[in-house]
Amino acid sequence: MPEASCDIGLIGLAVMGQNLVLNMNDHGFKVAVFNRTVSKVDDFLASEAKGTQVVGAHSMEELAALLKRPRRVMLMVKAGDSVDQTIDHLRPFLEKGDIVIDGGNSLFTDSNRRTRDLAAKGILFIGTGVSGGEEGARFGPSIMPGGNPAAWPHVKAIFQAISAKVEDGTPCCDWVGENGAGHYVKMVHNGIEYGDMQLICEAYDLLQRGLGLTADELAEVFTEWNKGELDSYLIEISSHIFAKKDEDGTPLVDKILDTAGQKGTGKWTVFSALDLGQPVTLIGESVFARCLSALKEERVEASKVLQGPATKPAVGDRAAFIEDVRRALYCSKIISYAQGYMLLHAAAKENGWNLNMGGIALMWRGGCIIRSRFLGMIKAAYDKNPALENLLLDSFFSGALNQYQASWRKGLAHAVESGVPTPAFSTALAFFDGYRTGRLPANLLQAQRDYFGAHTYERTDKPRGEFFHTNWTGRGGRTSSSTYTA
Repeated sequence: MPEASCDIGLIGLAVMGQNLVLNMNDHGFKVAVFNRTVSKVDDFLASEAKGTQVVGAHSMEELAALLKRPRRVMLMVKAGDSVDQTIDHLRPFLEKGDIVIDGGNSLFTDSNRRTRDLAAKGILFIGTGVSGGEEGARFGPSIMPGGNPAAWPHVKAIFQAISAKVEDGTPCCDWVGENGAGHYVKMVHNGIEYGDMQLICEAYDLLQRGLGLTADELAEVFTEWNKGELDSYLIEISSHIFAKKDEDGTPLVDKILDTAGQKGTGKWTVFSALDLGQPVTLIGESVFARCLSALKEERVEASKVLQGPATKPAVGDRAAFIEDVRRALYCSKIISYAQGYMLLHAAAKENGWNLNMGGIALMWRGGCIIRSRFLGMIKAAYDKNPALENLLLDSFFSGALNQYQASWRKGLAHAVESGVPTPAFSTALAFFDGYRTGRLPANLLQAQRDYFGAHTYERTDKPRGEFFHTNWTGRGGRTSSSTYTA
């Protein structure tokens, strides 16, 4: 049998798996690797991992034999059935106290189940979000572990060593919570990522179609934006994308077909928001915008018969308009994160998780796709008030929205008059106006529900929790329907 000399094993040598292995090797950890297509193990050792400490295994039994106890095995395989199948094949070679780590984009309810089921067999489970893409995995991702707390001390040193670090050296990795908490936080991260990307696309569309900026001019604008409040990875790479030329010297971005793909984490975020009754409207609109983009042929046909505005409004001061769009993007981004954190609060309450809200912002500060200067202000808000109910109630964020809202509204008004679709910008402003309104028209809605379905209502002149029913027509009965809270 081989010597048990390896610190951790990793199964799944696709791009993310390979880069995490090399990252671990760089930090002095000896890694054993296995892949279902075994030839990939030898290829990896002969190329990317050549000259490293990485050890190849040609079976799961051999992999388990190479690992120090308690064994730590990280799975980087496709979410869903593949994770369960891999665990089933691996389990006969594990002992009580060994640790299985799922580093894919698994649904948090699957991680709840795996934590419970493996604990019953004496195996510790961690479901962890890993964000940052190929480059992050290689040089420092954001890592969001949850699952069985007893496993955390055994993987903490490895995870925090390989994760991204913020300015003071703090790792972008800490324990998130029990069961599926880590994968839930990663899911919300991905939902916010959908929102950030859609908002940036709408800003691009407004500047391109509303102002006529060229790709080179857009590269300059986004480079400038990245020096201020919008400083972030996604703004930075957008500036690079606008500057990239095709082989014929024309902007490559203009030749890319306008149909967006998605892998499901955005949809999962929206489903969870609906389950928990949270108005996470911006991520929802971002998912729907991708769905609409996929209707390419239908949209082309519609463009021939459906007319937009006859004339586009003139823009006076170009620099002022660009600033309006920047402020609209910034305000909408605040709303997106506020909604994401509303969802985290609700999920923590529902699942009994003790989520460290400021710590989550810190984990997202580096390595991940949504990393930005902005996240430091979220961390500061929760440091100031750990019981903060909503980010919009923090003085920094409320101050920014109050200061910039005139520009936000001007940018959106121009979009409406120009016929440029801005679903994420628009829903962000609608949420802001709804959240800051002490009395919404839901009184009429509740009266309608009581009229046709006897669903009852509460009264402004009575204590909360007392429900009333009116016989609106004189023909109805006195019996009311049961009521529930969505």
